[in-house]
Formats: sequence, structure tokens, C-alpha cells
Amino acid sequence: MKRILSSIALFLAGISLAVAAVNINTATVDELDAVKGIGPSKAKAIVDYRDKNGPFKSVDDLKAIKGFGDKNLAKLRADLSVGDAAAAKKK
Repeated sequence: MKRILSSIALFLAGISLAVAAVNINTATVDELDAVKGIGPSKAKAIVDYRDKNGPFKSVDDLKAIKGFGDKNLAKLRADLSVGDAAAAKKK
């Protein structure tokens, strides 16, 4: 019984991690690459842009990066967030 409950708890924990939006202001290249629709080159472009220009204020700011348009962002919007941009800037 304990084994079953442990399995269920691990399964539910995995679901919550999969559902959580990735913060584009703090995510690493690997974390961004794990998002469906963002490959390694787009992930690196996001991090490079963020390093050069500071934190994103909105997911829509990704439009400034080559390869991100309205259709692409519409698909990604639920999987991405900006979190607290002020806190990200302090890091």
C-alpha cells in the first residue's frame, strides 16, 4: 500500500512540474529547450537577448527575437511566463 501511495505522489508531483510555466527571465538554455516548440537555438537566443537587454516584461517581448512571431507565441504562451521581472533583474 505504501508503494502505491508513493507512486501516486510521484506521479502527481511530475504532473505539477510539467504544467508549471517556464519563467523566461530566469530559465537556463536547457530549461527553455525542454519547452515544446523551443529548440536549442531559440533557447540560446532567448538567454542571449535577456543577457543583453535585461528581463522581459511580457512574453510578447519575445517577438524582438528572430523566429518568434504571433503564431509561435500563441502556441507557447501557456508554457511561458515572465514571473517577477524586478526580482529577475536583481539576480
